[in-house]
Amino acid sequence: MKLTENISRALKNVRSNLLRSVLTLMIIAFGITALVGILTSFDSLIYSLSDNLSRMGANSFAIKPKYDEGVKGGHRRKMVSDPISFEQAIAFKEKYNYKAKTTVNFTCTQIATVKHEAEETNPNIPVIGVDENFIEIKGHDIEYGRNFKPTEASQNTYKALIGSKIVDKLFNGRPEKALNKFISISSRRFKVIGVLKEKGASMGRNEDDIVMIPLLTAKNLYGTAKKNYKLSVGVNNAEDMEAAIGVATGLLRNVRRLRLNEEDDFQITKSDSLMGILKENTATIRAATIGIGIITLLGASIGLMNIMLVSVTERTREIGICKAVGATSRNILIQFLTEAIVICQLGGIVGVIMGVSIGYALTLFVFQGEFRIPWLWIFIGLTVCFIVGLISGLYPAIKASKLDPIESLRYE
Repeated sequence: MKLTENISRALKNVRSNLLRSVLTLMIIAFGITALVGILTSFDSLIYSLSDNLSRMGANSFAIKPKYDEGVKGGHRRKMVSDPISFEQAIAFKEKYNYKAKTTVNFTCTQIATVKHEAEETNPNIPVIGVDENFIEIKGHDIEYGRNFKPTEASQNTYKALIGSKIVDKLFNGRPEKALNKFISISSRRFKVIGVLKEKGASMGRNEDDIVMIPLLTAKNLYGTAKKNYKLSVGVNNAEDMEAAIGVATGLLRNVRRLRLNEEDDFQITKSDSLMGILKENTATIRAATIGIGIITLLGASIGLMNIMLVSVTERTREIGICKAVGATSRNILIQFLTEAIVICQLGGIVGVIMGVSIGYALTLFVFQGEFRIPWLWIFIGLTVCFIVGLISGLYPAIKASKLDPIESLRYE
């Protein structure tokens, strides 16, 4: 008997017991959805973060105070050392003489409303204070206008760089119209000297919905005694990274006046190490997801085996007739195995469609990244379905193939 004929007969038997087959099929589909959907989402998340970090500058590291890593449960991490003050940050930048560039910045507010004449944005615009090196180290580009000059960043000047989304809201999407115009932030007027090139979003954060103002101006307007100033260092060559970190560690210990027997009260994070930490943590979650999917498929395989055993019993007379007209035990074995595999593959196809749809939705609306068709997970999902169908259908198929044709014909 040809394979196509076996598949055709298997589909016919599925239709004849539609409700029972569909229920088993959906159990398999949900297991594959768990596998394909969540794993696809993780891949999209990692790709989105990787792309964002690469645009931030792969050859860079950030310096920040120490935080309590033990604080979990969705709460904000607690700072366990003194913040980096403005004076310390500036002293570090001025004294750091390694072959690298340093930037000092801090977040002024996350809930600003930006206005221009009658137009205004929603009250959720981040405003950050930056120096002249921030744009280069963090991977931003100027589309129109220019960056801050060193003198502008170190003086109390009311000038601003704005993201492309701000231009869309206030200047009808025309960046050339924004140059040399005045915008208002908390009733203070800033002159727009540059428009940032569109950078996109990652992890729900839009890099284009942002306003940058000079560092000293930001300090005077938003600075407090406990405000933490962020330090980032960009090296020209990745091979110089470790040496640059060593110099930065020694200098910052000196700036923060730490004794020789005192531990560092700050931590350094390389941009490439963030991806390593992410991949290491998601590997466990990925393994757990695979485990959940396998458990679901195990339950589905038991259900499928039960259905196939019931099918063998219901079709005992049919098996006897087939053997009476010349069908061999091998023909019967292949027929029942094919039916089990077809049910599993149908469930796998439904599961793949559902899983890819979930992954696409999460990528588009949550991670706001680029979706890639997960060919690897689709292949693995369908392969797992084939194995499940083969294992689940093997015992019922063997049982059917060993039925005595005479006894089968007598079966009512």
